[in-house]
Amino acid sequence: MRTLGLLGGMSWESTATYYQLLNRYAREALGGRHSAKMVIWSFDFAPIADLQAAGRWPEAGALLADAARKLEDAGAEAIVICANTMHLLADEVQAAVTSPVIHVADATARQLQGAGVKRPLMLATRFTMEKPFYLERLAMHGIEAIVPSERDRTRLHDIIFDELVQGRLETRSRLAVSDIAREAVAMRGVDGIILGCTEFGLLVGPADFDAPVFDTTEIHARAAMDFALGLT
Repeated sequence: MRTLGLLGGMSWESTATYYQLLNRYAREALGGRHSAKMVIWSFDFAPIADLQAAGRWPEAGALLADAARKLEDAGAEAIVICANTMHLLADEVQAAVTSPVIHVADATARQLQGAGVKRPLMLATRFTMEKPFYLERLAMHGIEAIVPSERDRTRLHDIIFDELVQGRLETRSRLAVSDIAREAVAMRGVDGIILGCTEFGLLVGPADFDAPVFDTTEIHARAAMDFALGLT
């Protein structure tokens, strides 16, 4: 089994889910007492979030690149950025290491294609919904992802940063996310829902939506374990 290097702590709430999923997938594949081989660099998220909010992406990229090099030095054979938004810096991370960066958008696109979904709704941070790095990567795979209205993008972003990354799971927010998606299904021809923030799976699940749901945390962790097991 190959060793995975996780860039985590962004937030630790979802990094804990990655850890659980990777170990679960390893056990499912290999049985018995098997678990995943991994090394984790867990950031203090507050300074990273401040850099995001200030638009200081080069500084954030330098931090992730340095951490990726340390993971590789510790034996990592692939890098997993445990946050959708921070894939904005995937190229900077890849340039810093020789090991592959397993990209969440590529893994998600493959799942969408396999399900025949071509026009999914992206639910994520404002950065992921509004900057081109993710939507254009999906488009390269023939996926025309759409985003909610400005008002709804603000609501989603606030739920993530003011609640989910702080461990707060509010019923009113679960209902708000569900309502945003249901309106898009009914009015905008959406045929799938991308949970494009690694924390959203903590709040909502398939039962909250009227269309197929694609949880990027689960998809990304599965793609990483496939690599670790030599399946890709």
